[in-house]
Amino acid sequence: MATTWPCATLSNKLALAAALLAPAGPAAAQATVPAAASVAPAAPAEAPRPPAAPMALAAGTVAGAWTLVRTLRLPNPGAASLDRRGGLYVADADNNVRQFGPEGLPLNTYAPPQPGHVAQLEAWNLTNTLVFYDDRQQLVLLDRFLAPLGELRLADYLDGTVRAATLAPDNHIWLLDESTLALRELDPTTLRLVQSTPLDLLIGRTRPDFRFLRQYQNNTYLVDKTTGIYVFDNLGSYRKKLPLPGLSTVGFRGDELYYLAGGELRFFHLYTLAERAVALPPGVEAGALRQVLVGEKFAYLFTAQGVAVYQLPEGPR
Repeated sequence: MATTWPCATLSNKLALAAALLAPAGPAAAQATVPAAASVAPAAPAEAPRPPAAPMALAAGTVAGAWTLVRTLRLPNPGAASLDRRGGLYVADADNNVRQFGPEGLPLNTYAPPQPGHVAQLEAWNLTNTLVFYDDRQQLVLLDRFLAPLGELRLADYLDGTVRAATLAPDNHIWLLDESTLALRELDPTTLRLVQSTPLDLLIGRTRPDFRFLRQYQNNTYLVDKTTGIYVFDNLGSYRKKLPLPGLSTVGFRGDELYYLAGGELRFFHLYTLAERAVALPPGVEAGALRQVLVGEKFAYLFTAQGVAVYQLPEGPR
C-alpha cells in the first residue's frame, strides 16, 4: 500500500529521512545484563497524595547537597526530556516546546502550526527531538534548534490508538498501540512497522494503565501505573518486569533508573538491582512535585508553578 506524508512537502520528507539516518550521539556505557526474569506479581498501586503547597526557596539557597540556581516561571509544565548534554526540553501550558540550557537559560521555542497535546518528548538523541501529540495521533521531528524536520500521521499506518511513543538510538520509533495491546516498532525511513510484540499474555487479567515509554541502553521500558515497568530488549522481546507500581514516568541516569516515591527520589540500578534513596531539598513538598529530571550536573523539579533548577554537588553521586 502506498504511503503518503500529509501536511509535509517533499523537502520535509527528505530532511526527515536524512535526519533519521544521521548517527545518534555516543551511546551510554552498556553493563552486563542479568538473565530475564518472569513476570513479577503485581503490587497495589500507590495511593494518590493530597496536593501540597508549592516550593518556596530563593536562588542560591543550599538545600542539603542541592543548590537552587533559578526557578523557571512556566505555569503548568507538561512533558519534558533531557538531551545527552543536559539540555532541558519542556512543553508549556500552550503545548509549545521550550528548550533551555543545562542551567535553565532559555534557548529556542517551537510553536506548532495547529493546536495539540504533547504527550511525550524525547530529546536524548541530541540531533533529533521527537514530539508525540496523542490527541492528533501525530509525530513531529525537530532538529537540535527546534526547527521542524517533518511529521507523520499515525492513523495512516495503524488502525489503533497510540498511547505512548519514543525515539530509539537507531532512530526507529517505538509505539504503544493501546487498541491492540501491542508494542510496535516503526522504521520512519521506509514507513513500515518492523516489529510487533503482543502484550495480552504479559498483562494477564490486569487492567493496564500505560503512561510512559522510553528506550535506554538497548532496552525498552514501558511504564504501567497499575503493576510496574515492563522491560523489552532492542528487538521488542520481553525480558522482565520491575514491580514498581504507581508511577507515571521514570528517568535514567548512568546505569540507574530513578523515580519519585514516598516523598523522596529513589534510584534503582538496572543491572545490580541495588536501590538507594535521595532526600528532596528542604522546603520542597513531595506532593507538589509533578516530575523530577536528573542530569549530570543539574536536577529539575517540576511543580504547577514552574521548574526549579538545582545544581548537584561535584564528585561521585
